[in-house]
Amino acid sequence: MCRWLAYSGSPLPLDELLLKPAHSLIDQSLHAELGATTTNGDGFGIGWYNADGKPGIYRSAAPVWNDQNVKDLSQYIVSPLVFAHIRASTGTAIQQTNCHPFRYGRWLWTHNGQLRDFDKVKRDLSFAVDPSLFASIEGSTDTELFFYLALTFGLEEDPPSAVERAVGFIEKTGREHGIEHPIQMSVATTDGDRLWVFRYSSEGISSTLFYSTAVETLRAQYPEHPVLHRLSAETRLIVSEPLSDLMGAWNEVPESTCGIVGHGQDELRSFRP
Repeated sequence: MCRWLAYSGSPLPLDELLLKPAHSLIDQSLHAELGATTTNGDGFGIGWYNADGKPGIYRSAAPVWNDQNVKDLSQYIVSPLVFAHIRASTGTAIQQTNCHPFRYGRWLWTHNGQLRDFDKVKRDLSFAVDPSLFASIEGSTDTELFFYLALTFGLEEDPPSAVERAVGFIEKTGREHGIEHPIQMSVATTDGDRLWVFRYSSEGISSTLFYSTAVETLRAQYPEHPVLHRLSAETRLIVSEPLSDLMGAWNEVPESTCGIVGHGQDELRSFRP
């Protein structure tokens, strides 16, 4: 499967997130420790928001460790909200349009996991996408179809409820096709203002997901750490796999949980499809 991160907080150059950590996504693309695969070389993508709140994306089907553009661009792009993803395909083609994050309007979406036996349910799930949205689907991956189902079920109005409805529909459809555990997921989505993350699986053994400890706490524990003094109290980082071994910096997101980040009111709540 894949590895991803979602960052919200003080504007940072992208290389502080993508390149400089000891166990950065670049390192995880070759040496992942908590994923289903050690190597994640089937493409990558970066999403960020500029000063007027519009999302930009850079995606490639090449392995991230082999892309010099990332090393150059990440020094000069500064953003308060960043998504990054390295892909290990679960069966769909290795192509740019299948790389995360996916974008629709102001929204970005990224996912680690799979819709199991996707070939069996793809047709039924596709017919459930709102016709006004369907033409915007560019690739063939289960993640993008999942995104458009969430949009169909109201992502732009109420993200937690929309994702619950989308996952419930995926599970119902999968079980109609004899699939015992239809979905495995950790998901992040944002409108550029707030950030929502989800950890869930039909079997209750979900892909790993961690959130960073409050900056004030870490600053008190590590007063000499230079980066911590540049971050606001509202800064948060959510990751599939910790970027460092800094003691006390990472907390596991519980099973079947939705996390909400933004406006100083972080929250973890139950996720019930």
